[in-house]
Parts: sequence; structure tokens; C-alpha cells
Amino acid sequence: MAASTVVTLDSKVSCLKGVGEQLAQKLNKLGIVSLQDLLFHLPHRYIDRTRLTPIAQLKPYQHVVVQGEVQSSAVMFGKRRSLMCRIGDTTGSLSLRFFHFSGAQKNTMINGAPMRCFGEVRLGATGLEMYHPEYQMLKDANTPLDQQFTPVYSVTEGITQNRLRVLLEQAFTLLAREASLKALLPYSPSMGSDHAPVSLLDRLNFLHFPPADTDVQILSAGDHPYQLDLIREELTAYQISLLRNKLHRHEQPAAPLLSRTLADDFVTTLPFAMTGAQQKVCNEIGSDLAQQQPMLRLLQGDVGSGKTVVAAWAALCAIASGKQVALMVPTDILMEQHLANFSEWFMPLGITVANLSGKQKVAQRRQQLAAIESGTAKMVLGTHALFQDTVQFADLGLVIIDEQHRFGVYQRLQLRDKGKASALLPHQLIMTATPIPRTLAMSAYADLDISTIDQMPAGRIPIQTVVISQSRREEIIERVRLACHEGKQVYWVCTLIEQSETLSAEAAEETETVLKEQMPELNIALIHGRLKPQEKDTIMAGFAAGEVQLLVATTVIEVGVNVPNASLMIIENPERLGLAQLHQLRGRVGRGDVASHCVLLYGEPLSQHGKTRLQAMRETNDGFRIAQIDLEIRGPGEVLGTRQTGDIEFKLADLQRDCHWLADARTQAEALLRDDPECANQLVQRWVGESEQFAAV
Repeated sequence: MAASTVVTLDSKVSCLKGVGEQLAQKLNKLGIVSLQDLLFHLPHRYIDRTRLTPIAQLKPYQHVVVQGEVQSSAVMFGKRRSLMCRIGDTTGSLSLRFFHFSGAQKNTMINGAPMRCFGEVRLGATGLEMYHPEYQMLKDANTPLDQQFTPVYSVTEGITQNRLRVLLEQAFTLLAREASLKALLPYSPSMGSDHAPVSLLDRLNFLHFPPADTDVQILSAGDHPYQLDLIREELTAYQISLLRNKLHRHEQPAAPLLSRTLADDFVTTLPFAMTGAQQKVCNEIGSDLAQQQPMLRLLQGDVGSGKTVVAAWAALCAIASGKQVALMVPTDILMEQHLANFSEWFMPLGITVANLSGKQKVAQRRQQLAAIESGTAKMVLGTHALFQDTVQFADLGLVIIDEQHRFGVYQRLQLRDKGKASALLPHQLIMTATPIPRTLAMSAYADLDISTIDQMPAGRIPIQTVVISQSRREEIIERVRLACHEGKQVYWVCTLIEQSETLSAEAAEETETVLKEQMPELNIALIHGRLKPQEKDTIMAGFAAGEVQLLVATTVIEVGVNVPNASLMIIENPERLGLAQLHQLRGRVGRGDVASHCVLLYGEPLSQHGKTRLQAMRETNDGFRIAQIDLEIRGPGEVLGTRQTGDIEFKLADLQRDCHWLADARTQAEALLRDDPECANQLVQRWVGESEQFAAV
């Protein structure tokens, strides 16, 4: 960097020593382009390396600094080759285990040499152990400890925690006299009127490098006054971003879809009456479709609440108005299910239903593409194949996305943009069977209009859920045998700790083999994600027809399978799945007119979170209650992770912890957009940056 170069908040991170083009690109993946971005890439937790913990006081799962002399070190040979080092202080001894090591590393661990380590304490074969701790061999046992807490950041491949800390130290030095960095909202009164004002730069410096006398518990809880003011800023910036996206969408043109006659006539032909909740959301959707700006409405409803019928109603509004409709689904199984329904409903009305999937042969695909491009096909169903470049619509007026969390932001954008040929954006209806807790609806989904089906069809019998240990597995097998002999059908769902389709398939194959040996009189089939689409279709068709009595499956059946005669589900190792996924799986039974049961066959020992999840499944069938408990257990980070690529990640705020501020942040955002748009721009640039464009997708 040239001496005459003036460094400001807007300066690129490439002005820092050691930041070349490659490192700048990696930082960009973290949303760090300018020095201001770097300063606001705040730690998500802190490590206390300011004090030593005597070995005798160690407890499992602690993250601590220990120091002792090397007592022994040796390469151990077992299932895995490892380097085992034993260190001791005046109170006890501890094993350090390294599975990845070099000969030079081993040679530094000389008996009697002082060694300082930081890591997580675990129970191992030799008692308390640390696996791959950070460590240093000390020349002097009295080497001073860190004088400040160590920040821990979100990082990406090629960027270490230490590299970020070094870059931040540089940035604070270069910006030491930067006066333009100011709080954009008034400081809260939490500091007290007699507290000397502290500059925003000093507050940020404190949060990145808190001194050793800081109460780290207050920092970890997000309750430090320096954090509170920044959290208010970030939540307000996020709300501004969502509101601006919503306003921008309302400025875009769309074709009004005014005709409801065909849709209402369709309802009268159904063999059942729509619930009041379904009628309510149809009116909300119909009102949106009649506008000259594009609808972006999220339709949420529990498993089996009747979202597909509502989607058909909306599709007929568009088709009667001369438009095409695209329905995108995540799996071939779900597409086949929808294809059967929509063909049964629409073909008698003279409406051509087309479909696209990756399994189609060339001639069939060419025929379907021609019908879509010419406009002959009014209703088009498909998987990811729908948004490929070869798919051209004549006049796309409505996009329906089922199980929206299965698709990335860019995929949804690609499909929406296929309706731009006439300079009009298509309306969008996004459906989810994973109800959204109110906290998330107010924040991450505040840019969408939300319709909720909160009423189940009449006559639906609640599913009875029981929680049973694997030690009673033989009893469950007898229960399955009895159910099948009574003419019922059963799902047996296999899960694995590791989210691998290959491993899941192997586990399911092993289970199928064992169950066939124990119940040879039953027709047992197996389905998993590694099967070819045609094989999956054949198996599911056999199960739907009642030819298969027991279906062993991975979680591939989570979405879209509808077999009313299936009234019993066994889920192995349910503690390995999230609540939302368990609830989705359970929803595959309980679709007929007989009592249905779900058996959660858990392995021991259960973690506290595992116990809480299984208890929730046993106590309620309410998907909205399930979603709230899931949010409380996993936190919004994991729940929102399903929104996928391109969405905003909070730098400091925590939706679960800080949800009580959301209403105020919304009010503040509305006021700034109205009265101080420049301040609103600065807030968004500081906290959201380029991610804003994806918030409304």
C-alpha cells in the first residue's frame, strides 16, 4: 500500500498487508469486501485462554487451557493409527490424542518438556482426553497467558481464525482516527447517564478483542451494552431490507388474473368440502392474483391440511385468465403424486397437464417441451428440470413451488424469470408443510405475505405416537407382522448419523435383509435415493396398490407419499433427525379412515435434546407447536438454514434470543424508510450489503 493512500471505511480489504487477489476472493465469500465489512464481521463466541485449569478440576465437554510436563508420547496402533501424548501437572494427568501428525511433531514431545494445550475435554479409553488440541511447546513454564479473550469467527476454506484476527488488528490500526464510523441509531440508555460516551470504533475493538477482566458470560449471552446497540442496528437493517424488497416487488408489473369461475366450479366437483381455512386462503390468494403487481405469498399448512387443492384452485384462476402455470417439486416421487392428482382434476376440464423430470426419454421430453413452448400445455409440473434453459413458456402467469425449503434461491429466481418474456413477472405461490414459528415469520419471512391453513379436514384421526427403546425391537417386529396380517401396510424408516445417501441406503438394505429373514411370509420392498427413478416409481406403485405390505425406506419418503392404507410407521433412531423432519415422516401415515400409529424406536443413551424431541413428538401432532419447539431446540440458525444459498446470515443478532426487539425494529425500519432514507441506506450497507437482493426471493 502506497504511503500516500488514504484509508477509509470503504477501502477494499486488499489495502491490508498480506491480502492479495486470492485471499480477497475468499474474504468476499464471507461478505467481506471493504474494511467496514471486516470490522462488522463480529465474533459469534469467545474462548477463555486467560487462565489455566488444574487437570484434577477438568470435566467432560469443557473448553479449557491446561499446562503440564510431557510424561510420555508414543504412536499407538489400533483401528486408527494415532499419536498419544500424556501430560501431567501437580494435580493429575491428561491424554492428548492426535490422529493426524508428523514425525517431527512427535519428536518435539520430549519427556519433561513443558506443554500448554487448549481444547475440549472428552471421556476416552484412558479417562479424560483431548483430541487434536491446539498446543505449544514452551521454552519457559512461566510463559504468560493471553491477556484477552480469543474471538471465534465464521470462516471459510482458506481463512483461519488467526488470519482474521491479524487482519482486524491491522484494520483497527489503520482506522484509528477514522471519524466517519458512527452509530446509525441512538445509543440505548442501558449504559446509564453517567457513563462516558465510547466511540463506535472503540466498541467494535472491544467486541473483537475483549480484555481479560471482561465478564465473558455477559458477552456470550449477547447482553453487553456494546452488543445491544449493534443488535438493534442489525435487526433494523434487516427489516429495512425486507421492506424495500417488498416495496420494489409491488412496483413490478404483473398480469391481473381475474377469473375465478373455473376454480370455483372445480371446488364443487370435489368429493369433499373444503375447510373454512382452505376457503379463507383461497380468498387471500385470489385477491393477490387480481392485482397488477406480482403476488409473493407463502402458503403454510400442516401435513395433510389440503395445500394441494388450494394450489389447484390458484392454478385454475391463472389458466382461466389465459396463462400457464408451473408447479415445481423437489422429487420425482412427489411429482408423480401431483401428476396423478392434477391429471384427475384437470383432464376432464380439457386442460393439458405436462410434466418434466430428469428420467424422461429424449422423444418424450421433446414432445413435452414443444407443448410448453406453444402454450398447449397450460399446467406444467416438474422437478429441477423446469428451470433449465431449454424450457420456454409461451405465457407463464403463475409459479407454484412445493416444499420451498428444498430449492435454492437461484433456482427459484431462474423459474420466476421464465415469465419475463412479456415484461410481466409471474405471480408466485410458495408452499411449505413445515410451519414457520411466529418469530421467524416476523423476521426472515417478513417480505412475504403469509397464508395459513390452520384447520385439518373433518374426520382425520390423530396419529398415536409411542417412544420405545431398541431393546424392545422384537416386540415391534411382532406388531408389524400382526398389522400386515390384518391387511394394513407399514413403513419402516432407517436413519443414520452421517447424512450420506450411500450409507443410508446400505443401512436400509441391511434392515430389509433382517426383516425378510424374520417375516418371510410378508412382501417386503426397499426404497432409497440411490435407486433409479423408474425403480422407485415401480416400488411406490406396488406399495400404493397394496401389493407391498412392508416398505423399508430411507427419509426419501419424507415428502409427497400418499398411501391411505399405510397406518403404521416405525422410525429407527429418530433421535438422529430434527423435529420438523420427524413430523414430516410421521405425516405419511394417518391418511386413511383407520387409527394410525408411529413408533419411534430410539437408541440409548439419549441426549437431553433427543429426549426433548421425542417427548414433543409423543405429546402433539400440531405442526405449528412442533415448529416452535424445533426453533427452541436448534435455534433459528439451523431452522433458517433450509432457506439455502443467498440468504442473509446475522452477524450478531440471534432471532431466538432477540425476538422481543423485532416489533421495535420493524417500527424503526418503517420510520427510517419514510423519514431518513439515507440513514436506511447506510444501515443496509453496513449490515446486509449485497445479500439484500436475495431477501425476497
